[in-house]
Amino acid sequence: MKTHLNTLFITTEGTYLAKDGEAVTVRVEKETKLRVPLHNLDGIMCFGRISMSPQLMGACAEANISISFLSPEGRFRAAVVGFSPGNVFLRRQQYRLSDASDACGAISQAIVVGKLANCRAVLLRAARDSTDPNRSERLQAVAGRLAANIIDVRATNDVDRLRGLEGEAAVSYFSAFNDLVNAAPDEFIYTKRSRRPPRDALNALLSLIYALLTHDARSACEASGLDAAVGFLHRDRPGRPGMALDLMEEFRPFLADRLALSLINRRQVTEKGFDYLETGAVKMDDATRKTVLVAYQERKQEVITHPFLGEKTSVGLLIHLQARLMARHLRGDLDGYPPFIWK
Repeated sequence: MKTHLNTLFITTEGTYLAKDGEAVTVRVEKETKLRVPLHNLDGIMCFGRISMSPQLMGACAEANISISFLSPEGRFRAAVVGFSPGNVFLRRQQYRLSDASDACGAISQAIVVGKLANCRAVLLRAARDSTDPNRSERLQAVAGRLAANIIDVRATNDVDRLRGLEGEAAVSYFSAFNDLVNAAPDEFIYTKRSRRPPRDALNALLSLIYALLTHDARSACEASGLDAAVGFLHRDRPGRPGMALDLMEEFRPFLADRLALSLINRRQVTEKGFDYLETGAVKMDDATRKTVLVAYQERKQEVITHPFLGEKTSVGLLIHLQARLMARHLRGDLDGYPPFIWK
């Protein structure tokens, strides 16, 4: 359990929340672990098997404190809110700013800077850890190109230009992927990014982890009152979760790509776990999928210091915190959206 940005996150299975005067008490096995005044909260997020008293739900509804219930993996299930919780005003502002070129450009710029900075950090860390000087030199060269891309991104807030720069940087970043694979490079060779369907084992692995990250991002939007369909960097498209895709961009290299590479380099995932179909598609078998799901949830339990808040939190809560920061920026409480930049 942890409090961030006036939001109480409950992650311990079996926790019971109750109203105690003008405060919420958090009990685990009938022992009070935490007591937080209601006036200090604007949201409670419950992950997994969490229960609470009807009196607390009523008090939160009257105080405009939203309660969100999510699966242990972070998938949104339901929310309890009172009348006029304020989300409608947040969403209307989100719609206004998505149509305002300057505001849309400023937010998109922050998102792209965060993504490219994290891509560069992945390459530089791999270059430092590599025992092959030639590989290290190649990784540093690509990191240098990304640094130049970041300078170009900071110089414009034109959304179309930002999309183009992000695409150019992605090509450079993925060109270094083969140098990031230390184990069994003959099994996981990167040629190009392929989706629907993935055409090789590496793309199949990335696609699954990106899908998990997308679910987490959509849950974060729902729990924070954002409209997951209306983004800034990603254009509106029927069925496309633009806001969720915006939020997850910063986490693709830090969480998804690093996890995929870790699974490969530690030989937790091998090419034997993938079936090559006659259509050219590649399908992951059940055992490998389970390995990836377990590894993803374990990675989300790791503790990290949030670079903007300066507080320790779990990796799994990072995207929820970013959604809350986005909401605060849209409401005008923050001058700009602070992207997550891995340090």
